[in-house]
Amino acid sequence: MTLAIGDKVPDFHLPATSNKDVVLSALQGWHVILYFYPKDSTPGCTLEGQQFRDMMQEFTDEKCLILGVSRDSLKSHENFKKKECFPFELVSDENEELCKLFDVIKMKNMYGKQVQGIERSTFLIDKDGVLRNEWRKVKVDGHAEAVLFATRQLNK
Repeated sequence: MTLAIGDKVPDFHLPATSNKDVVLSALQGWHVILYFYPKDSTPGCTLEGQQFRDMMQEFTDEKCLILGVSRDSLKSHENFKKKECFPFELVSDENEELCKLFDVIKMKNMYGKQVQGIERSTFLIDKDGVLRNEWRKVKVDGHAEAVLFATRQLNK
């Protein structure tokens, strides 16, 4: 199943940092940003997280939650979150449940070798659980601002 804009996102239940479980149906009433990134503590992933962190209050003002998602372990996520002072949770998708749902696992070149990895992607789910926007093949610079703009459009 591939999700399209306007589709209701199926409920999911995954472990996250701070000893939390993320259950989409429990987040009704909030917009949800799912940003998928390849690996904790790598330069691009750190910069992307920092930009969402630095704009957190603006997202909160729009009644929007931010969740970072990768295949890293909870332990790795906890270290990354603490080191970067992220005010949002990081979801551990070690079994690729969300990655497959949002079709973000792609073939990539790494040091001349083909490997399967997460393509940096972001999804905006509205307060009713409907997919409203997506960004694929994300370039980090200016991305958090674009997501915030789209979130504000939902609230108009």
